[in-house]
Amino acid sequence: MMGIDTVLFSIIPPFSPNLIEDVRAMLGFDFMRYALLAGTAIALAAGAVSYFIVLRHQTFAGDALSDVAFTGALGAAVLGINLLVGLFVGTVAVALGIGLLGGRARARDVAIGTTLAWVLGLGVLFLSIYTSTASGSNGAIGVNVLFGTIFGLTAQQATLAAWAGAGALALLLLIARPLLFASLDPDVAAARGVPVRALGLAFLVILGVTVAEAVQAVGVLLIFSLLVGPGAVARRLVTRPFAALALSAGLALVFVWVGLTLAFYTPYPVSFLISTLAFCTYLLVLLGAQGQRFWAQRVKTAPAKKEPEELAVSRPT
Repeated sequence: MMGIDTVLFSIIPPFSPNLIEDVRAMLGFDFMRYALLAGTAIALAAGAVSYFIVLRHQTFAGDALSDVAFTGALGAAVLGINLLVGLFVGTVAVALGIGLLGGRARARDVAIGTTLAWVLGLGVLFLSIYTSTASGSNGAIGVNVLFGTIFGLTAQQATLAAWAGAGALALLLLIARPLLFASLDPDVAAARGVPVRALGLAFLVILGVTVAEAVQAVGVLLIFSLLVGPGAVARRLVTRPFAALALSAGLALVFVWVGLTLAFYTPYPVSFLISTLAFCTYLLVLLGAQGQRFWAQRVKTAPAKKEPEELAVSRPT
């Protein structure tokens, strides 16, 4: 992957103050158009899902499904089929299993941990088989899955990623209102007839699809940059749920677009840039909140200034 980036960087025109010409230069390359098409859909879907992951405290599920994605890709490589088939089938199947085995948060964590242990064991088996039979030409498959290869997408792969992202986003928006109710107060929602268990299962399936498609952009190891970062930032900045949902999707889109642009003009990997942008944004918001609380506490505990009249009265004669 690093070799591909180095070759591309050698033929890229340098960045100029003329932003319009810079955009035209980027869009003049097929690989950049495909990356922007897939990256936009991935970012919008992952950003919207990120808000509900943080709200529902399901970061562990996202972590588990990212490991499942690697196992699914290795399984597809061993079987000699398209890696995307292994990614989508693996993540969606395990998401369904987690949703069916675990209901409440504690039971869900147990189900995730048990499933994850088995999936990782299966991944070790696939890795052993794959490394013993893989040649030098296909040995980069594992690296691409781990760290992403969005600049290497074909037109067909980019279109598939765009449709998958649009479908996941549409399904999430369709169930967003009842899912929000079920996430904030599941007991009251169940009492009012909201299908809490079915909504949780549907969300896990959407999460599985999002993980499978996002692997192409940031890879398995750095997928949390899109699945947790935007939602964590949005929840700290905005209190209104749907405004936070929109902000989370917008932040993910900015991270991907800026990451792709920086990767176009620098020799650094896209996944590293996207994850760094997400981390730095969250860190700035966190430090800003800490500074605001510190300043408010300092103002609250500071002694009140006396007025001139009070000083004159209190001065001894």
